[in-house]
Amino acid sequence: MTTTADDLVTLVRGFNPKTNEASIRAAYAYGERMHEGQFRHSGEPYFTHPVAVAAILASQQLDDATIITALLHDTIEDTPASYAEVQEKFGKEVAELVDGVTKLTNLQLNSSETKQAENFRKLFMAMSKDLRVILVKLSDRLHNMRTIKAMRPEKQAQKARETMDIYAPLAGRMGMQWMREELEDLAFRVLNSEARHSIMRRFIMLQKETGDVISRITTDMRKELAKAGMEAEVFGRAKKPYSIWRKMEEKEQSFSRLSDIYGFRVITDSEEDCYRALGAIHRRWRAVPGRFKDYISQPKTNGYRSIHTTVSGRDGKRVEVQIRTRQMHDVAETGVAAHWSYRDGVRSKNPFAVDPVKWIAQLTEQFNGEDDHEDFLEAVKLEMYTDKVFCFTPKGEVIKLPRGATPIDFAYAIHTRIGSACVGAKIDGLRVPLWTRVKNGQSVEIITAEGQTPQATWLDIATTGKAKTAIRRSLREVDRARFIKLGRELARSAFEHVGKRATDKVLATAARALRVGGVDNLLEQLGSSNRTGREVVSAVYPELGLVTGEEVDRKRAVIGLEPGQSFDRASCCEPLPGERIVGITFRGKGVTLHAIDCDRLSDYEEQPDRWLDLRWHDGSHPAVYGATLELTVANDRGVLGRICTLIGEAGANIADLNFVERKQDFFRVLVHVELRDAAQLHSLMLTLEAENDVAAINRYRNVHAVGDSVAAGGHLP
Repeated sequence: MTTTADDLVTLVRGFNPKTNEASIRAAYAYGERMHEGQFRHSGEPYFTHPVAVAAILASQQLDDATIITALLHDTIEDTPASYAEVQEKFGKEVAELVDGVTKLTNLQLNSSETKQAENFRKLFMAMSKDLRVILVKLSDRLHNMRTIKAMRPEKQAQKARETMDIYAPLAGRMGMQWMREELEDLAFRVLNSEARHSIMRRFIMLQKETGDVISRITTDMRKELAKAGMEAEVFGRAKKPYSIWRKMEEKEQSFSRLSDIYGFRVITDSEEDCYRALGAIHRRWRAVPGRFKDYISQPKTNGYRSIHTTVSGRDGKRVEVQIRTRQMHDVAETGVAAHWSYRDGVRSKNPFAVDPVKWIAQLTEQFNGEDDHEDFLEAVKLEMYTDKVFCFTPKGEVIKLPRGATPIDFAYAIHTRIGSACVGAKIDGLRVPLWTRVKNGQSVEIITAEGQTPQATWLDIATTGKAKTAIRRSLREVDRARFIKLGRELARSAFEHVGKRATDKVLATAARALRVGGVDNLLEQLGSSNRTGREVVSAVYPELGLVTGEEVDRKRAVIGLEPGQSFDRASCCEPLPGERIVGITFRGKGVTLHAIDCDRLSDYEEQPDRWLDLRWHDGSHPAVYGATLELTVANDRGVLGRICTLIGEAGANIADLNFVERKQDFFRVLVHVELRDAAQLHSLMLTLEAENDVAAINRYRNVHAVGDSVAAGGHLP
């Protein structure tokens, strides 16, 4: 049944008697006229959709401007209406909101990661300007998901995945838990309908076996609270199918073994009564250890306040109980949207509603430092999709962190300087490893040392976007200095090899010719293997950078060696023709070739006189250069034979094969193959990766290897 203008006005007047009825009716009429002749996939007039979105926002008791925006949110994009016309008829505030929703609609949030990261940036920019834009967009998505069955199956799957990945977590982060749960369940119905139906059937069977559990527990709770002399509302519900399915997946338990599938809420008159109610419930039912959270004394950043506890009865069944006041409940239902809520014709003065400008500023502050798209996207998801824990500094200050955070995250949450200088931590007075997961209520003390710098391994330990951003930034600075130093030595060697000197003026000339923005940038590119010494020489002396097309011979495979110098390939990195290489000289042993990114090169950083800038001859090489592959493959009959066949068909030879781990379903194996060059290795890995029985494939490099490989060595006469 279509909601009429009268119906919508009546709905709004119910919470805002001072609403501007004329503006809402005018927007209704204008939107209906603009969308005339347009229809949805279901065959209904298209305007039924904007009206439904407006009704969803009205149910959240939002202001007139937001409801009018909902009625008009598709006009600028899909009808002859323009920004100027909307502004003239309904004011600049509404026009900007409609334009903001239009821009969000045009973001393709299901595209590649790089594009998706940029879209998230735009999303946060739009949110920071006026959060009501995203409230309209969320309601728009909710109605589209409610009516998704009219779409093609492939379109349903795309919208459902986008909803599960982006819109549902965003609604939850904004405190709109009811919307998150409904969006998740609607998406779950599309993405895994069989699992959802199975859970629903089990629910029905459970109700037949146990009766109306919710009614019995609700009645018992009301009696206990009445005994304690309190007036409170109590209501319960079964958790949504997706929430139950997620618990089954996380805990790896069957439905029959899940206990806390029911949730109950107690709404009291005052904060004091919240704690009295908690005491009454714990006296009657046994509290489950580790399942208590006090979000009243430690609110979430979106304003959420409530006491959470889980209790179990005589039959061992667990139920979750949330205890809060009416004002806390209003914020819990609408989250950040509570800032715009109206009651009795005036803006609701809910003391627990957060300032949306401050909230979005907190959320986006740390993302501004991320230059890398993938890093930014990771930081967004880390911050949006996690719950919080609350820890204390030794002085009693509260630090909020995502669940699963470590002392590294704690240190960076205090200050970047503290995080970078961290060398250890104490939790509740005891020394712990930096990878320890902090828990609610723990006291964390960070131990620092002058001269300490972030370690690359910290990226695997840290969980917050802020910590990861700061660590990456510091590592980039350290790497830059190291690459510049290495690049200077490689440049010196490259120019000396052609009888020239790598003076500052020569390097500046090369930097200008290559347009890299300065000598340091040029040296960094050279040291990080993004540019070769030959390219730098050619930029200044083009005639000296030319190479001849002589036929490749094993004994002449490497260019840059002196007559009479022999060479070996390092067994730690096994460099292949086509890869950037560096030579390290050994007295009496010739030169050892290392890949430019080999970790063992750090052993020679303080010995620049031993470095040689070398390169492989262009052209075709014989298949005699060894490389090791690490494969995780299914432990099924014939799998290993097929893999050996694929390697042979790729023109490679298996020199050795070694099992490093055997399990019932999978095993890991190291395969040493002989190849022509890096291009053949890449092609072989792609071929093996496409095999269904290959779960993972990596190039194995033994950084602990001692000595050097001589299988593909050579000697220059």
